[in-house]
Amino acid sequence: MADTTIDLGACVKRLARASVLVVGDAMLDRYVYGEVERVSPEAPVPILTVTREVAMPGGAGNVVRNLTALDASAAFVSVVGDDQAGSDLTGLIGGQERVEPWLLVQGGRTTTLKTRYIAQGQHLIRADREQTIPLPEKLTERLIRIALDAVAATSITLLSDYRKGVLSDEVAAQIIAGAKSLGRRVIVDPKGRDYSRYRGADVVTPNRRELAEATGLSVDSESAIVAAAQVLLARYDFGAVLVTRAEDGMSLITADEVRHFPGEAKEVFDVSGAGDTVVATLAAALAVDVPLVDAARLANIAGGIVVGKVGTAVARPADLLAALSPVTGALRKVVTAANAAEAAERWRTRGYKVGFTNGCFDLLHPGHVHLLEQCRAMCDRLIVGINADASVARLKGPTRPAQGEAARAAVLASLASVDLVCLFEEDTPLELLKLIRPDLLIKGADYTRDTVVGAAEVESWGGSVALAELLPGHSTTATLARLRG
Repeated sequence: MADTTIDLGACVKRLARASVLVVGDAMLDRYVYGEVERVSPEAPVPILTVTREVAMPGGAGNVVRNLTALDASAAFVSVVGDDQAGSDLTGLIGGQERVEPWLLVQGGRTTTLKTRYIAQGQHLIRADREQTIPLPEKLTERLIRIALDAVAATSITLLSDYRKGVLSDEVAAQIIAGAKSLGRRVIVDPKGRDYSRYRGADVVTPNRRELAEATGLSVDSESAIVAAAQVLLARYDFGAVLVTRAEDGMSLITADEVRHFPGEAKEVFDVSGAGDTVVATLAAALAVDVPLVDAARLANIAGGIVVGKVGTAVARPADLLAALSPVTGALRKVVTAANAAEAAERWRTRGYKVGFTNGCFDLLHPGHVHLLEQCRAMCDRLIVGINADASVARLKGPTRPAQGEAARAAVLASLASVDLVCLFEEDTPLELLKLIRPDLLIKGADYTRDTVVGAAEVESWGGSVALAELLPGHSTTATLARLRG
């Protein structure tokens, strides 16, 4: 990773103090997952047997989702229709912590809804419903008035333009002018050929294709990207152009300097929503006075994180800190619950069977190793949940655990049979199970199906429960008793 003059880890911890205004086009992203086992007799098309559906905010709503994932606060001004998608989107946005939503309702408008149908990790088709006409005059005036009030109450303004009608020339220009008059910086994630409506913005963040479309110039090399970005700087009085280049990283161009940041992703699974993550991270960092170059570096790291995940993902502070950490090898297998859930989803979309087991795993012994090897043999990827120290003490007594949670997690992570390790604070792993949704839940043969915590829940989403044989003569309690004489 490139050297930096400031502590980026400290910058990540400051993001929770960020307050960002987002104005733009809200959408609803719906994912329909299922299995395809036959072709329809009615037409040569696959039959998708639906197993589950997931809905989440899209467009500018995904920018807000990324901000809250970073623990930043957001005010969100947008427009939805008076339809079911609008109602669902309003509920999803309003259900997020640290969000002040101003979702105006326009009667008769169709809320943008993108529905993706996915089977065995393959994207079958996407169906869109949307309306992209400009807003009526009175609604436009109300939106501008609310947005300008929110500018004064936040640290930075972010315009997320998906060309669905919210950010017309008038809306964008007035918000930028209002923000500048109050000394607030403006970041724009742009669309279209004409960037004149964004004139005077502090930072614009086109991707490579959008840069070519806006300038009519080639962008097939770093030098060409710089030349095209310099045209935008001169033509529209922008403070900086940050060009996102997918897996190739980003380029930051200002009047005084050019910085190229290489791609951070070790493996690219899905670039969906990566631009939203980049602009959200950039805005949050600038809102807490991180210098532009370092804010761009953080945004580049965040973008590299999300393209390594499946679907419209987010980067969290723990993700950024892990990417900045010198920790390598087995310890990278110790993850948060949210990261474990995202990894499980990524593995499932690739057709892998995800298994889960749990325990205290205090003083790892041959019986544990035997159990974990059996668990791994039953699945393609194994996630191990371990009780945090406070949980072990409640279950085993005040003298336990013999080893702290960090040590127990590190030892487990060193085993080849274990793919991820995740701590949980509760006495049982039930909430963690609901988050990860494994295909297989495995416990030792000293349990029965009826006594396995989470068995009913796992079976409810189509998973199964298995019992692994135990290696006789090994237990942590007996080992500790022998050690104590």
